Amino acid sequence: MKVFGSGMWTFRYKYLIWAFIIFIIEVLIAVFVNDTIIRPHIGDVLVVILIYCVLKTFLNLSVWSAATITLCFSFLVETLQYFRFVEWIGLEKYSLARAVIGTTFSWIDILCYLAGIAIVLFVEKGRHKS
Repeated sequence: MKVFGSGMWTFRYKYLIWAFIIFIIEVLIAVFVNDTIIRPHIGDVLVVILIYCVLKTFLNLSVWSAATITLCFSFLVETLQYFRFVEWIGLEKYSLARAVIGTTFSWIDILCYLAGIAIVLFVEKGRHKS
């Protein structure tokens, strides 16, 4: 894998490509899927993988550090949903803010984030074995 940079900053093409692919899948899900499984749950699994890939594209972090930061960020966003953050800051009428930050806390979302990070750790472990 090509890595450019030194210290904390880096640039990894493979992670950028994966982030782009997952982003396109997320957009396709948001635009074309309106169901009770793929859009709300698979989308949440994929979003943590997307965030992880973005972190690994630009930051020289270990797998565990990037996974932990991603999971903590996801939990923070879900906690903000619990406290109705979008309404609290007055952005409830903006669909983009509602979509990005979210509006509804769910324990199932927490499980989806954990599943996404588990997939990341499984893939990374397999990738580093070869």
